[in-house]
Amino acid sequence: MPPRRRPQFTQDHIDQQLQQIHLLDSSSSSENLEQLGPIIKQIHTNRQQDAYLRALQGLIDSKDAEIERICSDNYQDFISSVSTLSKVKSYTDKMKENISSLDASVAQLGGGLVEKKRALLQSRKTAANLDEAIDTLQACLRVLDVVDRVGEMIKAGKYWSALRSLEDIQSMPPTSLSQTPFFQYLLSSLPSLRSQIKDAVTASMKQWLLEIRNISTEVGRLAVEAMDARTKRWRSRREKDQLLRANRVGSAVELVTYEKIEFNVLDNENLHVDFKPLFECIHIYTTLNSLSELQKSYQADRKAQSDLILPTPLPLNSLASLTQEISGFFIVESHVLETTNTFRSPRDVEELWDALVVRLTTAIEHSLQREADPEAFLRVKESLLSFIMTLESYSYSTSALQSFIIVLFEKYANLLETQFSKIFETIVREDEHTPMKIESENALEEILETVWLTESERNELRQQGIQYLLPWSQTFYLCCQNIRVFIQKFYAFVDGVSQHHRDIDELLSKSLDSLLKRTIGEAIGQRLTNTHNPTQIAQIMANLEHFQVACGELERSLTTLRSTHRGGLIRLSAVPTFEAIISRSRARMSGLISSKLDQCFELSEYDWTPTARETSPSMYLYELVNWLTTVVDSLMIKETYKEEAYKGALGYITDCLMDFLTGRDIPMMNENAISNILIDVDFLEDELKRIGRSHLSSVFTELRLTTSIVLGGTVQEYLVPANRHASYSAVKPKRLQALLEKLARFGSTQRDAAGRELGERRRKEAEAVGRVFPGENR
Repeated sequence: MPPRRRPQFTQDHIDQQLQQIHLLDSSSSSENLEQLGPIIKQIHTNRQQDAYLRALQGLIDSKDAEIERICSDNYQDFISSVSTLSKVKSYTDKMKENISSLDASVAQLGGGLVEKKRALLQSRKTAANLDEAIDTLQACLRVLDVVDRVGEMIKAGKYWSALRSLEDIQSMPPTSLSQTPFFQYLLSSLPSLRSQIKDAVTASMKQWLLEIRNISTEVGRLAVEAMDARTKRWRSRREKDQLLRANRVGSAVELVTYEKIEFNVLDNENLHVDFKPLFECIHIYTTLNSLSELQKSYQADRKAQSDLILPTPLPLNSLASLTQEISGFFIVESHVLETTNTFRSPRDVEELWDALVVRLTTAIEHSLQREADPEAFLRVKESLLSFIMTLESYSYSTSALQSFIIVLFEKYANLLETQFSKIFETIVREDEHTPMKIESENALEEILETVWLTESERNELRQQGIQYLLPWSQTFYLCCQNIRVFIQKFYAFVDGVSQHHRDIDELLSKSLDSLLKRTIGEAIGQRLTNTHNPTQIAQIMANLEHFQVACGELERSLTTLRSTHRGGLIRLSAVPTFEAIISRSRARMSGLISSKLDQCFELSEYDWTPTARETSPSMYLYELVNWLTTVVDSLMIKETYKEEAYKGALGYITDCLMDFLTGRDIPMMNENAISNILIDVDFLEDELKRIGRSHLSSVFTELRLTTSIVLGGTVQEYLVPANRHASYSAVKPKRLQALLEKLARFGSTQRDAAGRELGERRRKEAEAVGRVFPGENR
């Protein structure tokens, strides 16, 4: 506070005050000194004692002069005035004494006041210093409070506010505090406080990363479920619209026509992912010009987290949850990439993605090395397909995973083929090869919907009803049923896979051909080798014929199916294989019939040198013909195959009879034996007429012509080339020569001349035939 200004009194002012003092009141007998005290106090306060005394002395002098003047004018009055003045003087003297005493007292009191004043001034100076010190301390306290609140804000997670407070401290306007060591020390500690903020926000972000890792599986699960729902909606729409069947989820058509239902996997009623810690950390690091440091740290942390997702070895039963966790991981990365401008670069995310895809495919491949169950591959594909479709919607490249699925598909197809190979082998091995019985109309319809037939045969079987047996056995039906299951499982793997259909169709063609040719064909061939029942062989042939038809129908059916998916043509090459097995079956049938005929011929008991001709055929032929007609006519095979069976059997019979006539086992015979053979041939021809197959009698042409030359004595006619080519082209000279030699041997054993002569003639004829036709038609 500035010192109070002291008032200054002029001479006129002092005179005026003295004039106002009445030292003696005429009406009072006492001295009137009350007014003197305030005046003296004021004089003392203003330190004008000397001036006042001089003014008082001047007043006294003026009054003395006035008294003298008055006395000269009026003596009496003067005398009385003298007396009065004496009193005044005495009073004045007394007043002087009082003033001196008062002045001494005032001086004494004034000295104390001066000291007090001095002390007061010193105290005021000290107080001013204290005020300044207090102001400075209060400023320090405010700064310290700010610093303390910075720590509290760091603990409360208000990092940006804490950083702003530090900026406010650093940008304070210059004050007395700015020059203090305290403030300078405080400024030097600001980098440390910024580091604390940086460390705290980094710790918050790392805690957020840990939380993100813990909820990544849930994020991925919600995303996969959303994609599954989207897939189901699209599949339903695609089934209603034929034009959409060639388009999968994620295709351009699907994206255009998809009625998108907003569902944010990061913010919904089940889950809320708060990215505030990351955004705050990015903001703080950007303010501190350390964003590159955060980027490197974040990339390293995310890489470490991605490395920890996949365990070693990879348990396939947890693949679905692992792919969900990976999905959640990269959905978060996609969101960070979209919302943080340049904090994350697409290249950083792609590096994480590519590295994890490589580890994932390697781990899956290693886990599937010893897996023999195709269903395990199918489950892996389902998990990967949901994973792929989910991340494709977030613009991640899935070509490597698509290629890996195709690799898995090839292994799956091989395992599936192996699995069904065992099934088909069991079906063929356990089949009794008897025609299938129909239990009901529903069963018939179910069977006809399962097997592949021509439409005409299908309608024919429907018209026949359930009272007839089906033309195939369990082998054909069960194989068709399982082929359908195989195709269904085959395409179940590639359903939803984005790949060229032509490659898949080619692989299906190879697999089906392998199953049809190597598995079913070889199994039937093996069963054929071990089958000795002509009826079963006939059933095998019927099955094979239906397999041939099924191949063509299957080709058309699959081609129609794939054309709706823009696939290629399905070509099967198993028909020649079944044709070859049918040929083997026919040969096997002929072999079995020949074997039975052999047994019959073993019972023939021909007499090759009888004395007379027989009038009836051999008894064994009755059994032979009865067995042959019964067996062949009962076979459920094509008429052409029956015709071929008869022709083969008759050919074998002819060969046996010719072997009797011309073979080496019988050294000689006579004409009666040949006639008996011809009687048997007549019987066989009659039986052929009876069963309506007289045209098969042509198999006996060589036998009849050969025996007619001998019995008719027309050897010389036969030796004429023109006659031979015109009438005996079917006769083999070697056989004719052999028959003539047998007759010659018989004649050489005869005792009568006619018999020996005939024998000699036969010998010469045999030699003639041998000379004229050396090596011809032998």
